[in-house]
Amino acid sequence: MSKVLKMDEPIFDLVDRHPEVMDIMVELGFRDIAKPGMLQTAGRFMTLTKGIKLKRMDLDTVRQAFEAHGFEILQ
Repeated sequence: MSKVLKMDEPIFDLVDRHPEVMDIMVELGFRDIAKPGMLQTAGRFMTLTKGIKLKRMDLDTVRQAFEAHGFEILQ
């Protein structure tokens, strides 16, 4: 089964389909998503694209981290 992530898909859905996404995001600096209840609330409308802009992160760094874990990133 391929591991495909869409940048504009809610993080809640990404983690539901691929639980390891949560650990990768925390490693990248999205530590708030690991707080109790955060995934179930903000994670339902927050996307990777929005999170990267909010945290002022480099898109290529995030893309490379997910690709290193075997994910294919779709825009």
